[in-house]
Amino acid sequence: MYALIVDAPEREASAAAQFWSAALGVPARADSAEPQFTSLVGAVDGLATVIQAVDDAPRMHIDIETDDVDAEVDRLVRLGATEVSRWLQCHVLRAPGGHLVCVIPVHSDPDLFAATARTWG
Repeated sequence: MYALIVDAPEREASAAAQFWSAALGVPARADSAEPQFTSLVGAVDGLATVIQAVDDAPRMHIDIETDDVDAEVDRLVRLGATEVSRWLQCHVLRAPGGHLVCVIPVHSDPDLFAATARTWG
């Protein structure tokens, strides 16, 4: 798992980032390259924790990073997920129970990914 994403409606994303930053006692850092994301630096060790401005309802979702996006999407679909949409290289799936899961290419440090990745055989 790469990230825990707190999705907030666009009009409330800034207030949500300020709230979670103060509540968790960590700095909030906006990403100028991707302004819809505000990172909560150090909120959870080893896990990116991010506020994402969305044009949708508030919710939380998990990002799973992989070095083979298509194979991971196929694996999760076989486990019961359904594909909802794609955004850039991200595949959005709905898991049984209704929760969203995004499958993304490796974003973490390559050495960290290599040391912590799980493989399925």
